[in-house]
Amino acid sequence: MSLRTLSINAFLLLGLCQVGRRGLASAPELTQQPKKIAIVGAGIGGTAAAYFLRQEFGPGVQINVYEAGTVGGRLATESIREYEYESGGSIIHPLNLHMKHFVDKLGLSPRADVPSKMAIFDGNELTFEESDWYIVNVLRMLWRYGFNFLRMHLWVESVLDKFMRIYQYQQFGYCFTSVERLLHAMGGDDFLSLLNLTLEETMLAGGFSQAFINDIVTPIARVNYGQSVRIGSFVGAVSLAGADSGLWAVDGGNKKVCSGLLYHSKADVIPARVTAISVKTRPAKRGAVTSFYEVNYVGESGPAHSLYDIVIVATPLHQDLSDISFSGFSPPIRSHFSGRYHQTVATLVLGQLNISYLGTGQKPSDFTFTDVLTTDNKSLAINSISSLDPTHIPPRYKQPPTSQTKVWKVFSPEPLTESQLSEMFVSREQVWERRWLAYPVYRTPQRQAPPFILHDRLFYLNAIEWAASAMEMSAIAARNAALLAHRRWHSQTDRVDQEDLHTRLRGEL
Repeated sequence: MSLRTLSINAFLLLGLCQVGRRGLASAPELTQQPKKIAIVGAGIGGTAAAYFLRQEFGPGVQINVYEAGTVGGRLATESIREYEYESGGSIIHPLNLHMKHFVDKLGLSPRADVPSKMAIFDGNELTFEESDWYIVNVLRMLWRYGFNFLRMHLWVESVLDKFMRIYQYQQFGYCFTSVERLLHAMGGDDFLSLLNLTLEETMLAGGFSQAFINDIVTPIARVNYGQSVRIGSFVGAVSLAGADSGLWAVDGGNKKVCSGLLYHSKADVIPARVTAISVKTRPAKRGAVTSFYEVNYVGESGPAHSLYDIVIVATPLHQDLSDISFSGFSPPIRSHFSGRYHQTVATLVLGQLNISYLGTGQKPSDFTFTDVLTTDNKSLAINSISSLDPTHIPPRYKQPPTSQTKVWKVFSPEPLTESQLSEMFVSREQVWERRWLAYPVYRTPQRQAPPFILHDRLFYLNAIEWAASAMEMSAIAARNAALLAHRRWHSQTDRVDQEDLHTRLRGEL
């Protein structure tokens, strides 16, 4: 057994052991638990926050989750014929320990594995075709790019090794007030530097060839984040991890994790749109003044409001994604932070693919590729085309051949026109379109991320997305927010923003 295997197993054990509730010993000046907590947003971040807050504060607190849309947020499915298909976040890495724990705790299971095969399209022809034989793929990579592919995996693994420290820190109750402090605790100055260099700059400095970056790395960045290798190196490493083996999804759809977390946390979902959050003060015993947060919302019965001890905002506070205003705060809280979110359009097509669009002379019956990624070609209207399998794989399921009608998912930066769809598909029975503002536009040098703490007991979970956007990143931010809420409620600062944790915890283990 290798040292890396031992390390991963140790972290896995720590990650899975975190379900045990820590002692809720409070500070002498505040012995009561909060009575009401509000969460704005029921995506993976908001629902994970409800789960972790229940762990931190116990059964007595009331947790309300406000959601104007559908539980799951950017985890969504589309019903096509008698099956459901993922139209939002679709893959989970084998080292995503929070997501793995959620699935185990909720009694869910991974979806049955279905074979896949990848090709890369440059706008004219398929420049790389994955073989059914592993050794053939290795030899092709060696012939074209030397050891670049192996070195890329080693680099991503080195980033993941440091990334995995966060599970240990959270297990011991450590939390962070900013994205930068959280990343620094994981990987020190090296991780912070990854925010300010592009993926291309980092890889060129590491000796990777430009051809390898253009031909292999760029298509991976385009399919995962809809952007080129000019994204930051940290999010670039997360993207490359999304090309690892062992990726999985939840049987029945990833959004089932969100509904399961709400059920397990016994949170009440309020179907309403939050319009404003303000701070209010009320006199307390012995002449003290107690502050609350007033959440104003519009539901089915019209405008209403409610007071809370703690509020967690789990939806992006950016233009076109939120219209929540903040009042009564000093210093003022911005309704919209700087930066913008990148649009990715997911078009699901029930039809027959026109493989000549991909520049191949193969017969449709011989075309066995399930995922076609693309290089950075301005003439290309798409980032990828993938054959979809149902969220639940029925017994004896077999992928339909490309010569038959089946479900395809096309990622593109803009909605596809009728002309473009006609060029890509020989026939179409139905077309579904979802326009996602799915993740930030990642540019370098990376501007400072929004803070996790907006006010004393008002927290902003989606700040984490400015480092990288992924299901597991949201779950990590949710755990961090719950720990921050607990620490600040009980005026405990000993495990907030601590430095040199990796060295310090050697004495605690």
